[in-house]
Amino acid sequence: MVELAEFHFLRPAWLLLLIPAAFTVWLMLRGQSITHVWHGVVAPHLLPHLLVRHGEQSRGLRPTWILGLVWLLAVLALAGPAWQRQSSPFSQDEAALVIAIKVAPEMLARDVQPSRLERAVHKVRDLLAARPGARSALVAYAGSAHLVLPLTSDASIIETFAAELTPDIMPVQGDAAAEAVVLGNRLLKQAGLAGSIVLVADSVERSQLAGLEAAKAAGGVEVHILAMAAGPEVIPTSDSPPAPALDRDAMAAASRAAGGSLRLVTVDDADVRALARDVATSLARAPAQDGQRWRDDGYFLVPLIGFLLLFLFRRGGAVALD
Repeated sequence: MVELAEFHFLRPAWLLLLIPAAFTVWLMLRGQSITHVWHGVVAPHLLPHLLVRHGEQSRGLRPTWILGLVWLLAVLALAGPAWQRQSSPFSQDEAALVIAIKVAPEMLARDVQPSRLERAVHKVRDLLAARPGARSALVAYAGSAHLVLPLTSDASIIETFAAELTPDIMPVQGDAAAEAVVLGNRLLKQAGLAGSIVLVADSVERSQLAGLEAAKAAGGVEVHILAMAAGPEVIPTSDSPPAPALDRDAMAAASRAAGGSLRLVTVDDADVRALARDVATSLARAPAQDGQRWRDDGYFLVPLIGFLLLFLFRRGGAVALD
């Protein structure tokens, strides 16, 4: 689909050739005009009454018009019309992704089996599998945010480190979701890559909303939230640590503040598939990065130019240039 706001020419200087091309076509049409040929021989007031115009001359495209149309399309093709971005063949084919997992004691609750944290690791594994070869980073946060793994295309090492995350290794307990988002934005900016952030958490405190909004206002990428908690209708097992049930309103407010989407954990892979679509949409909306370039669509005009040139090879298709 053509986005008119994005349409432009990669080499607009070539459009200047339209001026001499139009002038040449005008001269050719003028030279082929019967009225022009006899203008210096017959009096102007008598000439219209002496000319005989055959009906066949008015049917079909004249060769000069075909040649003019070919010149127009050729100049447009040389100018490089473009309206879509594409990845450079020397860059990554996928957007980078920063996965931030909340590692707090409440993530050990078993309202989501086997636990919120273990299910989060499973979802991360499925999300990485849906983006083979893409670069991803891992961030763990509770009362503070910490980089676990920088951007890498090795999904297996991210899965291994994510599986070892426990609340015991976090130096400060609490909810520093905004700090995790700021860290993720810094990673993407330093790498010079387009991308997005996935926040995997059972809750986001309302005290974090201002920080999420500030990160987005500062040019941060979109943050998609995967809610890893069940609603109050689900009764946890007896060995489950106490933890609040899912607060959908609070999580929805967090997703609005972060400028992304909110997905609720599901027993199947529907949540991961929806999350993968959200990440892909974020890339499509992201500004062009060093690893992206505009696609030159002038090549699509070449078959049409070749087709029109075929008409000049038929009987009567000669074009006088003198």
